[in-house]
Amino acid sequence: MKLEDLMTTLRTAVSARAVFGEPVEQGEVTVIPAARVFGGGGGGQDLPEGEGLGLGYFARPVGAFVVERGRVRWVPAVDVTRLVTTAGAAVITCLLAHRSIVRAKRG
Repeated sequence: MKLEDLMTTLRTAVSARAVFGEPVEQGEVTVIPAARVFGGGGGGQDLPEGEGLGLGYFARPVGAFVVERGRVRWVPAVDVTRLVTTAGAAVITCLLAHRSIVRAKRG
């Protein structure tokens, strides 16, 4: 596959379709999932020898638009892993700060 063809494929992959999923309908309710999508890449060409391309692509769900009775509302996704990691980091920071304060008072 040529470098130009790969770039065309990338442009097609990183589009609104990657951010907004296919709407799901259940009765009178429509749900449109949304994700945060980002990526990057680089490539090069050494004529006449060849060419190369490296790509990175990441997507994470962020929520969904819910359409019901003509009204639209945003429902955020809850990332439990991120929530637990952030809480754990906060607890460790507080414990280290407390330890430093106790040592400073003693010393």
